Amino acid sequence: MRITVFGATGNVGRRVVAEAVSRGHEVTGVARNPVRLAGLPAQAHARVGDATDVDDVVALAAGQDLVITATCPAPGDENQLVTVATTLLAACAKTGVRLLLVGGAGSLTVEGGGLLMDQVGYPPFLLPIAAACVGQLAACRADTTADWAYLSPADLLVPGERTGLYRVGADELVVDADGQSRISMEDLAVALLDEAERPRHHRTRFTVAY
Repeated sequence: MRITVFGATGNVGRRVVAEAVSRGHEVTGVARNPVRLAGLPAQAHARVGDATDVDDVVALAAGQDLVITATCPAPGDENQLVTVATTLLAACAKTGVRLLLVGGAGSLTVEGGGLLMDQVGYPPFLLPIAAACVGQLAACRADTTADWAYLSPADLLVPGERTGLYRVGADELVVDADGQSRISMEDLAVALLDEAERPRHHRTRFTVAY
């Protein structure tokens, strides 16, 4: 597959690029900062681009089989996630390229009702990005033209080991026997590439956790 990854130099994005390259895909990694692109695998094509610019996205998506976005805005710019989503949806609808978005866990529901981000004890410093992810998902759900899927990670998403193991859910937080919801960034990338290669979700959200 020919895959373009926006946010390719971020914590999740670079793992997605590495996973895609390891599976033999032709990967174009996109970031705004050309200096950071130097850290991509040698097999990837490094490109400077802006995920909020529809012309940039169309140019980088044209002729590809898939676009993945794993952009992570700086604190204070969280709402840029919504702008990126609407831009990518419009560009992918125009080019006919499938879109996979990596979102957040805060918009997942929990057992007993309510969103994860609204639960007592949810870290206050995460509320701005969680709220932006709610808007990001809403932008996707409002779109009826692009072929998109939205991946929400587990509550705890950290660098770790690639096991290749995970469980899949829909809109409710997936927890283990101890009530914990977690997954490594490496296995999130595995789940994303599994969806890329064997599409199961179209115009819907799914989640993965151990």
